[in-house]
Amino acid sequence: MVAPQRVLSVDVLRGITIAFMILVNDPGDWDHLFTQLDHAPWNGWTLTDLVFPTFLFLVGASIVFSLESRAAKGDCWKTLTGHVIVRSFKILLLEFVLVFFPRMHWTGMRLYGVLTRIALCYLLAGLVMVAVMKMRQRVPLLIGIVVFLVVGYWVLLRWVPVPGAGMPGRGIPLLDPNQNLASWMDRGAMAWTQHWLHTGALYRKTRDPEGLLSTLPAVASTLLGSLAGMWMRRPRGVRGSADMQRMQLGLAAAGVLGVLAGELWSLWFPINKNLWTSSYVLLAAGWAGLALAMLSWLVDRRTQPWPRWLRWSTWPWLVYGSNAIAAFTVSVVIVKGMLYYKVVDSDGDLHSWWELAYERGFARHGSTEWTSLAFGLSFVVVCFLPVWWMWRKKWFWKM
Repeated sequence: MVAPQRVLSVDVLRGITIAFMILVNDPGDWDHLFTQLDHAPWNGWTLTDLVFPTFLFLVGASIVFSLESRAAKGDCWKTLTGHVIVRSFKILLLEFVLVFFPRMHWTGMRLYGVLTRIALCYLLAGLVMVAVMKMRQRVPLLIGIVVFLVVGYWVLLRWVPVPGAGMPGRGIPLLDPNQNLASWMDRGAMAWTQHWLHTGALYRKTRDPEGLLSTLPAVASTLLGSLAGMWMRRPRGVRGSADMQRMQLGLAAAGVLGVLAGELWSLWFPINKNLWTSSYVLLAAGWAGLALAMLSWLVDRRTQPWPRWLRWSTWPWLVYGSNAIAAFTVSVVIVKGMLYYKVVDSDGDLHSWWELAYERGFARHGSTEWTSLAFGLSFVVVCFLPVWWMWRKKWFWKM
């Protein structure tokens, strides 16, 4: 089992999240997907759209646990600040290594990405938490920062004219895929990197779901997780005590309010994962809070031994959650390697190892949503094996 000082519900939810992330990132056939295992085309949301903000929410909660633990050992604010900066740089460096592998081409690298966003959100949210952790009014201050970020982002996308296009909602549609302020800034940023660094590309050519401006509301998602982490640190009782029950009920109530507020705001500012809209921030944080409250009720501060059904149902997610970055890295390396190396068939056609594994192992009689899902689930198991090995060796990859 994980060391008792860890917040087990956070580890379990992180494990579920990273496993689901691998599943939806790596199906057998992108043309055959169940609706909930793919992102919404633009406005709206699916289960898949909740994965990344939930991970950032948990990053925010973990920041609280990490900083409090280090402060208790005597680390001063300068040491804590250095820790946040160094860890962010390590995650950013890992992203660039994974983007560079295996083609080793500099020109046209995508500088944005999942790990880039995690690094930036961890950096900004971590520095905020270091600054406020000793303040008496830190909760109202953090709420104020979150409100400033989500309302400010709404104002920018709704009321600031897009250069060369016009005013959103008047000259151009609100949240037009290409003619919005976030996409315009990303195109400008990549033009700058191409000119000065001779590299840089956008995921969707004209826009990027992990772009520059949309990092601001993503930081709000992370800080909401920090607020949840602070709330979870309050009770001192054991499982089932009044303190623990108040914490779990409060977390669940906040989750319900987040979901309702997000859905209500979406009437004026649509839920959109690609632009990480403010309504999306509230909705995703709400669902993450509800999931965390439920898991906290199941596993946090539960006396040993656990029921067998609970040990078996949570064990895989504890393994995945304790080494989430390692699991994500393993999945990326395997996928990129299998797509890079190719085999020539009897007709002289090239096929990647990834393509051959799917077509000959799962889709021999045709590709369907079920064969695509079966391949994705199998890949989640494959990625689990090295992470399980690390777990058994007690190797935990801390960036």
